Amino acid sequence: MADNDKPDGIVLTEVQKKSRRQRSIAIALALGVLVLLFFAVTIVRGPAVLVRPL
Repeated sequence: MADNDKPDGIVLTEVQKKSRRQRSIAIALALGVLVLLFFAVTIVRGPAVLVRPL
């Protein structure tokens, strides 16, 4: 029989949890900046984005 006292999988320490959270926040901020950059470039270029030679 399996021992029920042992948790399943890997248990992270508090330092590892903090590091993971900081990394997730950094990735989210980078993604947000990238989205804002694409949005700004689209607005600056205006409707010319849709005008393309065939």
